[in-house]
Amino acid sequence: MEILEILLGLLAACVALALVARRLDVPFAVVLVLGGMALALVPGLPEVELDPQLALVLFLPPLLQASAYRTDWPAFRSNLRPILLLAVGGVLFTAVVVAATAKWLVPDLSWPAALALGAIVAPPDAVAAASVLKSFRIPKRLVVVLEGESLLNDASSLVLYRFAVGATMAGAVSFGEASLSFVTSAVGGAVVGYLAGRAAMWIFTHLEDTLLDILVSFLAGFAAYLVAEHVHVSGVLAAVTCGLILGRRQHAAFTARTRLEMLAVWGFVEFVLTALVFVLIGLQLRGILERLEHYDWVHLAGLGVAVSAALIVSRFAWVFPGTWLPRALSPGLRERDPMPPWSHPTILSWAGMRGVVSLAAALALPAGFPERDIIIYLAFCAILATLVLQGTTLGPLIRRLGVSEPDAEPANPTVTPEAISARSDATVAAMDAVSEKLDDPEQAALADELLRDLQHRAHRVDQFRRDAETGRQRFAAQLGLRLTAIEAARAKLLSDHRDELEGDAMAVLIAELDLEEQQIRIALGQSN
Repeated sequence: MEILEILLGLLAACVALALVARRLDVPFAVVLVLGGMALALVPGLPEVELDPQLALVLFLPPLLQASAYRTDWPAFRSNLRPILLLAVGGVLFTAVVVAATAKWLVPDLSWPAALALGAIVAPPDAVAAASVLKSFRIPKRLVVVLEGESLLNDASSLVLYRFAVGATMAGAVSFGEASLSFVTSAVGGAVVGYLAGRAAMWIFTHLEDTLLDILVSFLAGFAAYLVAEHVHVSGVLAAVTCGLILGRRQHAAFTARTRLEMLAVWGFVEFVLTALVFVLIGLQLRGILERLEHYDWVHLAGLGVAVSAALIVSRFAWVFPGTWLPRALSPGLRERDPMPPWSHPTILSWAGMRGVVSLAAALALPAGFPERDIIIYLAFCAILATLVLQGTTLGPLIRRLGVSEPDAEPANPTVTPEAISARSDATVAAMDAVSEKLDDPEQAALADELLRDLQHRAHRVDQFRRDAETGRQRFAAQLGLRLTAIEAARAKLLSDHRDELEGDAMAVLIAELDLEEQQIRIALGQSN
């Protein structure tokens, strides 16, 4: 019962902190971490300890799978080079820089133990990146690179982490063994995730039930992660690959109802898990302080600042050369992908927030690990510094550099030239399919009526093509009128027919209006 009470209390705190974040216009993750730290220091409240293994298994698979599910695969594939540069090269470089800094400041720390610290804090967190970035409008390529990096970097960091921990406890280091372990873990994780995704797709074809489809979509990610970990390959890459498979095949596997309801269910689960992740990070403050009572706090503060600074600076030291050098050395690459403005690598460098993976990895260090308490403390400092410092200043930095116009009306992706062309092709295909029914005497009248409606839709698309701005305005005005009509229809049903209609009939009529409204809002770019 106590666990249930604590969980409900945390969820209530998340609601309150979310409202505070909205009121202060501060990233949600920052307020949650600070709120968790404040709760940790309240006398009399029960101490909440984060089980590192449970945290990784409970939070990582669904959150990574959800991010991968939404991933724009063509954009991800076209930006694979910068994504891998950050997710593999950036993680290794950062780990080495942090390890060297820690070794210099704490001479008693062995090199493998220092490298374990570097591996713990090296990967920016997928959950942290998504929770902060969604508040801002920045170029899509930056979002794709940051989210793609955060999907893949946990795998490289956890492989390095396990190797460093093993080397520390065994007292031996083998570069060849580490390299082979990384390749095996990455390839094996991707294979397990692919097989789990394909197995889930096969199950979907035999279920044809929305609720069961949604449940299996959750189980698939957990299954991929757990199986991969069981065979000692990357569970992170397994969950990501499974999410990519489901995302790519969702339109073939799921009905329209399943996709709509899955969007709502997954959105709710993501919010709850994300909120709990950051509150739990803050709640670990009490335990960390208790373990460090016998240390010199001035010295500890200096260590925390130095390691956090090295972490932040090392990302700049990797991102800028990684952006410019390949283009400087390859004319072909420079021609295909011109040099971006300096503001873009600046944003990429400053958006490296750390989160639950770093904390869980630190807490999972074996009890006898050398300088374990210091490493956990430094990992917490790194998470706090990157989330609070970078999370709160990322928005002003974006506006200062002119990378985004936050106050501008959001762009509607459905009225781009490519989207208009696709809409035209889809309408023509629909008209061709209906035209084939005109020869059927039983369906000719209905087909003729529907064909006129499709021709009207095709005419509207042609308006878009001829004058995008005027067509967009007319389209938005028409849809706005339809929303007004739907509101009036819903109000009439509820005011005049609530008592005379059966509950099932009223529910169906309201659902029809709700779905039509959702369709219009999606067309207007207001689906959220």
